Amino acid sequence: MEPATPEGPTHTGRPLILVANDDGIDAPGIRALVAALEGLGEIYVAAPITEQSAVGHAITVRDPVRAREWPASAFPAATKAFAVTGTPADCVKLALSRLVPRRPDLVVSGINNGPNTAVNVIYSGTVSAATEAAILGIDSVAFSQCAWNTDDFEASGRWARRIAEEVLARGLPPGILLNVNIPYQPDGDPDGKIRGVLATRQARAKWEEAFDPRLDPQQQTYYWPSGTFVRLDEGEGTDLDAIDAGYVSLTPIHYDLTAYEFLREVEAWTFE
Repeated sequence: MEPATPEGPTHTGRPLILVANDDGIDAPGIRALVAALEGLGEIYVAAPITEQSAVGHAITVRDPVRAREWPASAFPAATKAFAVTGTPADCVKLALSRLVPRRPDLVVSGINNGPNTAVNVIYSGTVSAATEAAILGIDSVAFSQCAWNTDDFEASGRWARRIAEEVLARGLPPGILLNVNIPYQPDGDPDGKIRGVLATRQARAKWEEAFDPRLDPQQQTYYWPSGTFVRLDEGEGTDLDAIDAGYVSLTPIHYDLTAYEFLREVEAWTFE
């Protein structure tokens, strides 16, 4: 298959949508996302063959990256699906280079098992897959469901479709992606109804890590990591506020990490 061209879509038919994630190709969230997007365009899937949660924007540089076509029964709504031996960012890079027939109109990542709010954006493989697409000039959205240990992604899938439709219709500015966090709504539960969508900013927060020392059977020390999420933001309009209030949080983000407010001060430094 010829690589997708970098100049942009060269077709006039249905949009091409690439779906990736970090929870792995067998994760219920990605299956729900693909199912929710059925009929919206021509869907391709490129996802890690094993879970790659919290790998951030890591890419593979010293090992080969392999892709294996996945059984069509796993994703009935997709044209083709591929399991990739690399990271989420690898999946997007490889798909654009070799696995899809043309440049995608939209890349979506998720639906992640657990929230990607605040500082978690830095660590998230889900967000990084969408970020890689934005770096390459393609509209992209990262979807996360704010619950752990559930296979129920039906309601989140419906919201993901609505947002994907909006992005396909409106487009995004160059270099901007959307980080979407969806409150958990058990399907059919009227008391858990999501109240709507709010445009939000990324909250300030941090993790306070702990590494518990333990001994393995050979009496060698190893460390079991754990952590406490610490919210540092008392302001309004954050992704955490929206989720707490029962809204879908929609945060536009970009990969330019320059601290522009401090840049001018640094320019005044002298090193004579």
